[in-house]
Amino acid sequence: MLLSQKIALMLEEMLEESGGELSIVRNELASRLGCVPSQINYVITSRFTPERGYVVESRRGGGGYIRIRKIAMSRNEYLMHLLAAIGDRMDREDANYFLSTLGEKGILSSREARLSAAALSDNALAKLGREERSILRADLMKQIVLQILSEQEEIL
Repeated sequence: MLLSQKIALMLEEMLEESGGELSIVRNELASRLGCVPSQINYVITSRFTPERGYVVESRRGGGGYIRIRKIAMSRNEYLMHLLAAIGDRMDREDANYFLSTLGEKGILSSREARLSAAALSDNALAKLGREERSILRADLMKQIVLQILSEQEEIL
């Protein structure tokens, strides 16, 4: 198991044990795990993101800390949050990350996530330049989320 995976698992366990909110001192955690503090930062910024339902706050200095809070959201609140987080451009990695998260939350089936990833892939958008791919991918991802939201409203 990679060190980043160990750090993420440890933080997730600590969050669960503490009821969804955790304050850590980065240097102390790094010392405990035998890694550099920047490795802790990397894991927090890459895995504890708003798209995954986390809010991260930090305070620098001698008494500094990093606070991670898991946000409880309804399905529609989560989708609206996700929609706002997409932005005007999206690279392939971010698209796959969003789709993976939708799959993990049971919003998309694994088949739907794979099909969407194929449609958003660099291969599917190869006739466009990098910038155009990024813009189109963000627009397509927004449409996927909007479709999920509209289907939910039809059910209600």
